[in-house]
Amino acid sequence: MRIRHHLLAVPIAMGLLAGCGGGDADSAGTGEPIVMGMTDEIAATDPASGYDPGSWLLFNNVFQSLMSFPRGGTTPQPEAAERCGFDDGASKVYRCELKDGLTFSNGNSLTSEDVAFSFRRTLKINDENGPAVMLTSIDKVETPDEKTVVFKLKFPDATFPMKIASGAGSIVDHREYEMDKLRTDGKAIGSGVYKLDSYTPESEAKFSVNPDYKGPAKVKNSGMTMKLFNGDQPALKNALQEGEVDLAYRGLSIKDINELETATTDEKNGLEVIEGTSAEVQHLVFNVDDPVIGKEGVRKAIAYLVDRSALVRDVYKYTAKPLYSIVPAGITSHNTAFFDVYGDRPQRDKAEEALRGEGITGRLKVTLWATPTRYGPGTVPGFQKLAQQLNASGLFDADVKSVELDEYEEGIKNGDYGIYVKGWVPDYPDPDNFTAPFFGEGNVLSNNYESKRIVKQLIPSTAAEANRAATAANFGELQDIVAEELPVLPLWQGKQYAVAHEDVAGLEWSLDASTVFRFWEISKIQD
Repeated sequence: MRIRHHLLAVPIAMGLLAGCGGGDADSAGTGEPIVMGMTDEIAATDPASGYDPGSWLLFNNVFQSLMSFPRGGTTPQPEAAERCGFDDGASKVYRCELKDGLTFSNGNSLTSEDVAFSFRRTLKINDENGPAVMLTSIDKVETPDEKTVVFKLKFPDATFPMKIASGAGSIVDHREYEMDKLRTDGKAIGSGVYKLDSYTPESEAKFSVNPDYKGPAKVKNSGMTMKLFNGDQPALKNALQEGEVDLAYRGLSIKDINELETATTDEKNGLEVIEGTSAEVQHLVFNVDDPVIGKEGVRKAIAYLVDRSALVRDVYKYTAKPLYSIVPAGITSHNTAFFDVYGDRPQRDKAEEALRGEGITGRLKVTLWATPTRYGPGTVPGFQKLAQQLNASGLFDADVKSVELDEYEEGIKNGDYGIYVKGWVPDYPDPDNFTAPFFGEGNVLSNNYESKRIVKQLIPSTAAEANRAATAANFGELQDIVAEELPVLPLWQGKQYAVAHEDVAGLEWSLDASTVFRFWEISKIQD
């Protein structure tokens, strides 16, 4: 799920890391309120369910986690915790001590009971659209006293501090949430920087500053209203131009961003494009049990014909860049395995040879399946471009079909599609988050691929290594295996953008490596 950067988040090793810098937020918030717009929907207000960018945007501002990513950084620091760290040298016992005087926005105290309840609840509910998949290393959560939480892990997990610094680590009030049932009233009770005052899925979510927040954030506005445009890009663009919103995030069309970036100062009419770092990726996924796509030669033929450079030029207008491995550029251990094997330009002769090796002659009919909004507005046009590339070779008869998300996910689950799209906005800045969810046990791709070497050896060994730089060789081998066996074909790595009026400041701290869109950093410049 979220967006990452080139700096590796070094996990906390032996000993406890104490909170540093900052203090409590300004209790009232300062500056003018901010109005932002986005076309993503908020799929859930309950952190046991949401696992999408819109929902995590809400979680990161309303709920606290034990740890958090500081602005401009990717090493977790204490948030609700005073200190956290591994008790052992095997990355299997993780202990946190809570800050004094923590309270939820409803006035209830926040203790270790709430922390343990939150993690147990997410795992118990195990919602198919939730983040429980990130917490599978947890065996038990113990609470020796009101301020101490101890996580006993089933297996070594050096990335655990990063996982609980994400939306998956959101702490809820055990008196406000049921252990075995999701909250469905659209409310959210947390201890974060903001309170959710109201939420209407069709229109907006309103947030006010939480005066009882205790943590490192410093609030630079007096509240946030998030206008929800639910996929309507022209409406968001119009609202921005008319001054109805101060900024637009995750929602303007590729064409609009490209035009603004290349416009003159007068043509921009007071609007600015802010570009941030991103490790968002998009892949072609191959169902290896499909009677046609299950043939390795068919997958290799497609890999030899895809022209990523043309895709990002013609469809994405350079708001993305070609991706040649499953671990994106800027993340440690990234290599160019797919470039090394299949090149960066179409190779028809090799594609034909791969097909003939499977006994296939003539044009092979294939369908590329997509969904129109979940993975960005360029998804369907991008797939149409890929189909054109395949057809131009004379080796394929490819078409594109697009269905709404519910039907799409059901089709994947049922094995109805041979080729389909999956996008990924990572949860934490480590190669583990680009590999374990795709190729580990219970992976999210549902493409019937399993490599025993990856599942039984490479993923466990990298998860156990506290020195993340030392994982590069194993992650390199993993990427090479995937390039050779082709359960997925990486397409592009995104860039992150917001468009704002020129009096808006601080957005660079919400478009950084951490994946956290920080409401509290955004302000309006006073005349």
